[in-house]
Amino acid sequence: MSEKTVANKAAPKVRKDITKWQWIRRQMVVNKVGYLLVAPYFLVFLTFTVAPVILSLFLSFTSFNMLEMPKFLFMDNYVRLFLDDDIFLIAIKNTFVFAVITGPVSYLLCLMFAWFINELTPKVRSIVTLIYYAPSISGQVYLIWQVLFSSDSYGYANGILMKLGIINTPILWFQDTEYIMPLVIMVALWTSLGTSFLSFIAGFQVVDKSLYEAAAVDGIRNRWQELWFVTLPVMKNQMMFAAIMSITGSFGFGGVVTALCGFPSPSYCAWTMMHHLEDYGGARWEVGYASAIATVLFIMMIGCNMVINRMLSKVGK
Repeated sequence: MSEKTVANKAAPKVRKDITKWQWIRRQMVVNKVGYLLVAPYFLVFLTFTVAPVILSLFLSFTSFNMLEMPKFLFMDNYVRLFLDDDIFLIAIKNTFVFAVITGPVSYLLCLMFAWFINELTPKVRSIVTLIYYAPSISGQVYLIWQVLFSSDSYGYANGILMKLGIINTPILWFQDTEYIMPLVIMVALWTSLGTSFLSFIAGFQVVDKSLYEAAAVDGIRNRWQELWFVTLPVMKNQMMFAAIMSITGSFGFGGVVTALCGFPSPSYCAWTMMHHLEDYGGARWEVGYASAIATVLFIMMIGCNMVINRMLSKVGK
């Protein structure tokens, strides 16, 4: 039997007696119980996620202060953003720095730690998972860094450096523009082992162990080859979910900066798009302008998501 014949038999038959929408409607009737079960989540998602995004996109072309009716401005908000708002350009630069460093690094850290933990026994695995995952669920535990890098001589970092004779006067860690960005990035990575980390752990658990035996027969000789050619292709769903969470976390990183460095940070050295959005949307009540900022941020996140999706399609090849 030729390969062409086998392919023709394996291909699904296309019905030409009904239209595509008739077929979809028929499938919805057949699977109505499933659609009923999905309906509550779908309605909540539509109401609190899709609708606000569409509304924000509309408001980005208007002047709106929450008290008066929106006034249509067309592209004026976007022209103001990119040509007349120097702080926004600083925010874009800082946001990209955060995203480029914390996004990929936290993603790889989650993958590597999950791979390491997967090799442990179940009891030890649960304890180690809790240890790594705890910083991301402990609320404002990142404020411990204010104690470690306190600006006086009682801070651990200043105390140790002064005792060793490296410095003579305390360093203002979270007030000095030279140190703020590196410290904030460290805190971001420290708290990054969250949902993505658990997603990778779950992904490692669903890999069929017999695949490794088959891979060994096919010529796989070391653990790195197993990871690339066997494990990761099976985990593509978990990898995509983890990528989305990492993108969201890296672009939306702002609350920790505010807690550690103030609002705004000194000389806007750690000012991000989330800070700019909070400033105009929550303090100045320029909702139309804030919606334009949110739209730009949303487009940036979608673009990064498309790039990462393209990169993940190369896994295992």
